[in-house]
Amino acid sequence: MTAIEKQGAAAKAAALKLMTCGTGAKNRALLAIARALADNKEKIIAANGADMAKARESGMSAALMDRLALNDKRIDGIADSVRQVAALDDPIGQVDKMSTRPNGLIIGRRKVPLGVIAIIYESRPNVTVDAAVLCLKAGNAVILRGGKEAFNSNNALTDIMRAAIKEAGLPEDAVSLVQDTTRGSVDEVMALTGYIDVLIPRGGAGLIRHVVENSKVPVIETGVGNCHIYVESTADLNMGAEIIYNAKCSRPSVCNAAETLLVDRSIAAAFLPMAKKLLDQKNTQLRGCPETIEILGGGVLPATDEDYWTEFGDYILAVKVVSDLDEAIAHVNKYTTHHSEAIVTNDYAASQRFLDEVDAAAVYVNASTRFTDGGEFGLGAEIGISTQKMHARGPMGLEQLTSVKYIIYGSGQVR
Repeated sequence: MTAIEKQGAAAKAAALKLMTCGTGAKNRALLAIARALADNKEKIIAANGADMAKARESGMSAALMDRLALNDKRIDGIADSVRQVAALDDPIGQVDKMSTRPNGLIIGRRKVPLGVIAIIYESRPNVTVDAAVLCLKAGNAVILRGGKEAFNSNNALTDIMRAAIKEAGLPEDAVSLVQDTTRGSVDEVMALTGYIDVLIPRGGAGLIRHVVENSKVPVIETGVGNCHIYVESTADLNMGAEIIYNAKCSRPSVCNAAETLLVDRSIAAAFLPMAKKLLDQKNTQLRGCPETIEILGGGVLPATDEDYWTEFGDYILAVKVVSDLDEAIAHVNKYTTHHSEAIVTNDYAASQRFLDEVDAAAVYVNASTRFTDGGEFGLGAEIGISTQKMHARGPMGLEQLTSVKYIIYGSGQVR
C-alpha cells in the first residue's frame, strides 16, 4: 500500500468508530482541540512564519499572503470557531418523516455521517481546522490535502488536533494530512474509491476544474467566486459605494469578494466617482468599459471580455455601465460562477426580479456578498461554498456533511 492508501484505510477505520461515538465524545474532542490551539500559538506561528518566508521569496501577492498569514488574533478566532461548532446541535441520529404504511411498516429517515471526506485546498491554513472540526462533529473522518504554500502551518495544526483528539479518547486518524504536496498526490486521492466517500475541492478555478473532471470519487464542487454587485437606478448611492468597497476590499482574496461592478447608466456619472474614491483607499485597479473610462478618466484600464470572466482574488475590479435591469441580469447570468450576486436598489420589484432570475447559491439585496459564509449564516464554520445544485448548495455546514438512511420497523410483514 502507498502512504496515501494507508491513510485512507486508517481514516475508514476511524470513521466506523465516529459513527457511533455520540455527541458528548465528539464535543469533548472539539473542546480539546480549541484548548490545544490556544495553548500552542507559538508553535503554530513559528510554522506559519516558515511558510510566509517562502511565500515572500516566491513573490506571492499581498492578497494571497494575507490568506496564508496566521497571528494571535486569527488563531484565537479559529479556536473560537471550534467552540462554536461544539455548541451546535448534532445532526447525527436525528430522525424525520416517520410514517406508518397501510401494511403496518413504520418508516423513518435518519441522518448519518457521509463517512470519509477528503478536502483538497490551497494556501488557507484556517481551512485545515474548519474542515477537520466540522467533519468530526458530523461523525466523519477527514483526509486533508493542503497546498505546498501552507504545508508547515497545516502540519502543525494537524499534529495539534490529532493529539487533542487522541487525548479525548477518539481515534486520531479521524483527521490526517497528506504529506505529499505534489500534483501526483491529488491524483491519488481522487482515485481512492475504496476509502473516500466524498471529495471536496477548495481553491482556484484550475484546481476545482481538474478535480471535477478527473476524480473517480464523488465530488461536491465548491466555489470559484466571480461575484457581481449591480447598482440599480434607484439605489442609495452612498450605500452602493460602501457595499462595493466592502465586497471588493475587505478581503479581496476570498471567494465571496466582488469581482465585477455593474452600474445603471442613469446614475453612473454620479456613482462611479463616489465608488472610486473609496476603492482608491486600497489602490484598487479598475478595468472598465468605454463609458466607465469616459466618466472616470485615464486611470481606468480598458476591460476585456476575459476580465468579466475572471476571479481576480486581488485589488482589481472589472466595471461595466449597463442600460437597465435586463442587461444587468443577462450579464450576471452569462459570467456568473453561481456563487454570490448582489443588487443595490430601492425598487422592490427590481429586487424581486433579481432574486428570481439570477442563478446563484446566494443572491443579495442591499448587502455585501462578503456575508456568504457559514458563520455569518448561523451554520458555524463551513467546509466550503457549494456552487452546484446536487446534495448541497451554498455554505456547507454540519447538515450538508450528512447523508440519510431509512429505518424500518416491522412486525413480520413480507411482500
